[in-house]
Amino acid sequence: MGDELAARVAAAMWAEDTASAGLGMRLVDVGEGTARLEMPVREDMVNGHGIAHGGFVFSLADSAFAFACNSRNQVTVAQACDIVFVAPARRGDLLVAEAHERTAFGRNAIYDVTVRRGDDVIAEFRGRSRQLSGTILASEEES
Repeated sequence: MGDELAARVAAAMWAEDTASAGLGMRLVDVGEGTARLEMPVREDMVNGHGIAHGGFVFSLADSAFAFACNSRNQVTVAQACDIVFVAPARRGDLLVAEAHERTAFGRNAIYDVTVRRGDDVIAEFRGRSRQLSGTILASEEES
C-alpha cells in the first residue's frame, strides 16, 4: 500500500511541478520515504567554469527530497537543507538523485540524497522536513 500511495501522490505532485519539469527532470521511481529523479545537464546549466552550476545540482536533490518526504500523503516542506559538492558535473551528463528517509520524529524527518553520474558521486544533500496540516490527495483518492 505504501509504494502505491507514494506513486499516486507523486503523480499528483508531478502534475503541478513546473519547476522540476522545466529543468528537464524525470521522476524515475518513488516509494514510501524514497524517490529517484534524473536530470540531464543542459547547455544552459553550465557556469563560467564549464561545469554544472551548483544551484541546478541542488535543485535536483531538493526535488528528490520533496517527492520522498511527501510520499505518505502528508503535506511536507523543507525546514532546512545543505549540500556538499563532491565532484563536478558537465554538460551532457545525466545526473541521478536518490533520496532516502533516515529518521522521522514527530512531524520532522531527516532525508539523505545522493546525486550521481553513473557510479561517481557528484553531491551529498541532507534535508530536514516538517509536516504541515493537510494532504496532497483527498481522502477518497487515498484508498
